[in-house]
Amino acid sequence: MRPSLTDTFRNRSVRALTLIALGALVAGCSSAGTAGTASAGSDGKAAPVKVGLVYSRSGLLAAYGKQYEEGFKAGLAYATHGTNKAGGHPIQVTEQDDAGDPAKAVAVAKTLIGNGYKILAGTTDSGVALQMAPLAAQNKVLYVSGPAAADAVTGVNSYTFRSGRQSYQDILAAGTLLGDAKGKKVTVLAQNSAFGQANVAAVKAVLGKKGAHVGSVLAPPSATDLTPFARQTRAGKPDLVFVAWAGATAPALWTALNQQGVLDTSKVVTGLAGTASYPVFGTADSKVAFLAHYFPGAGGGNPVEKAMLDGITKAGGTPDLFSPDGFTAALMIVHAIESGSVTDTLAMVKTLQGWSFDGPKGKEQIRAADHALLQPMFTARLKGSGSAARPELIDSIPMTAVAPPAAGTAG
Repeated sequence: MRPSLTDTFRNRSVRALTLIALGALVAGCSSAGTAGTASAGSDGKAAPVKVGLVYSRSGLLAAYGKQYEEGFKAGLAYATHGTNKAGGHPIQVTEQDDAGDPAKAVAVAKTLIGNGYKILAGTTDSGVALQMAPLAAQNKVLYVSGPAAADAVTGVNSYTFRSGRQSYQDILAAGTLLGDAKGKKVTVLAQNSAFGQANVAAVKAVLGKKGAHVGSVLAPPSATDLTPFARQTRAGKPDLVFVAWAGATAPALWTALNQQGVLDTSKVVTGLAGTASYPVFGTADSKVAFLAHYFPGAGGGNPVEKAMLDGITKAGGTPDLFSPDGFTAALMIVHAIESGSVTDTLAMVKTLQGWSFDGPKGKEQIRAADHALLQPMFTARLKGSGSAARPELIDSIPMTAVAPPAAGTAG
């Protein structure tokens, strides 16, 4: 992740970066569409809405990209009732690989904008999202950020929304597991990336305000020998270790933490990552407390979650951590087209602001003031070990209890 904690601390054994570019391409249309109308092509039929799905089919975030893409397709089928149309317009999805490279993602986005796309969506990587958001504002296109959890994405401008959670929500969820933080020494163990730095800032903002003394141990994202960072963490004698890790080095991290005794000398809290990460903890799962953005079944089997799980499974995919982010992005895009406009960006923005809906995680709402996506969060424990490890829900935390502070959009 360089995604948010779990994107958010997730000991991600795999990583994902998903950036979706969605646009209403009206070349060949006789006239521009307006809110609630469907402009026609030269053959009299409704012009297609072309969706550019820019995500990591390769690179460090490829596994997360796959989850997002599978969720998006299932969400599109659900939101359009299997017709693949919104507002009478066929939706055409074009996939592009950004390989997890922010520069490549931005270049692809610029090409899409130049070709008339009015909507962009994604991504898993916080660093990419923070570059995409200004691009959206400069070109007055709708941008729906995905799993990227950096808090700075929320409220960055009026054209930017998000379909996933943010770091502040992760930490508020973790706070329900930590108890009284006053006077406690908290160390954030993370990578020195936009994702890691966002987690440090969020922990300071949340637990620091509750009286905790917050420090950090940051490792280079490219580091593979993580023993020195585990030793540094233990040497600080923290009461709480908040692990915010993304990527394929997660197994090495947890091995190092266990070998260096960190799991025995401090209380360790982290985000529950994708299913591939469950075996990483082994018998240490009883020593770790988990906050969870999502895991299959966390939504309590509500109808939307069931539709998502069934849709992904029937298509040959596997529901996982970022499935809801792709699914929700599709819901938002279809709603923006059907209730807003095919070509009018401001109409799309207006119809998304304040929108309440049933998502795979439960009741969700896009806060009008800053476009934060208010949503339930979860706490969990892992039962079993190795390949038999499975998450067990401890608590479902209502969206109002984990709502980040409101911040007005920058315009």
